Amino acid sequence: MVKKITKTGLRTFNLKMAGLHAVQAIAILLLSRNFTLPVSTSFLNFDRATQTLVPATKTLFEVPLALLVVAFLVLSSLAHLIISTVYNKSYNQGLSKGMNKARWIEYSLSASVMMVAIAMLVGIYDLSLLIGIFGLVALMNLMGLVMEVHNQTTEKTNWLSFVVGCIAGIIPWVIVALSFWSSAQYGNGEIPTFVYWIFISIFVFFNAFAINMFLQYKGIGKWKDYMYGERMYIVLSLVAKSALAWQVFFGTLRP
Repeated sequence: MVKKITKTGLRTFNLKMAGLHAVQAIAILLLSRNFTLPVSTSFLNFDRATQTLVPATKTLFEVPLALLVVAFLVLSSLAHLIISTVYNKSYNQGLSKGMNKARWIEYSLSASVMMVAIAMLVGIYDLSLLIGIFGLVALMNLMGLVMEVHNQTTEKTNWLSFVVGCIAGIIPWVIVALSFWSSAQYGNGEIPTFVYWIFISIFVFFNAFAINMFLQYKGIGKWKDYMYGERMYIVLSLVAKSALAWQVFFGTLRP
């Protein structure tokens, strides 16, 4: 017999997830070596000798990679803690209607930081491009929020928000893939194997979130119960963030 997922059970589960994310964040912060990546800007410079405009790049600042990892773990930990405490009443009311606004707001921040970290690992350092990647991933997740809120007022599921979110979400992956291709085609260095594994594994996990929503709205199998889908979101979030955090740690942050 399948154990029924209850709101009380989800509250306890959220508290546990808050702890797990927090413990990992502390571990990464304490164990990581000092490793930074540059954030740069590109602009045109006037070459007086040739009387032409030539492209130039300037490093603006350095970002400790460990802090990016800690950031998305802490964001998730705080979200789970808030959901299971001060926001729990609103959270439960939302679950009864088939939505969780807090989830999409947290994802719009934490998943975007995750994608920025991945982009920087493959050599994307331009500030404008990193902001664009962050914004597109945030938009993808906020479309999930729109999907749940909009379908409160429809008799039949409207998939427009889902489709727009998927389009927004795939573009950052195309950008990262192009960076991989450029490095292989024109670069004289080799991207570490662990970065390829990060690309593949986190791409799969990001798509798993979309599949989870699809199964929820189609009401397939256990996903007929919205609470089951909610629990799956929580599990996917933990596994995806943990996978990225420790792949980055063992790949480049380990002392």
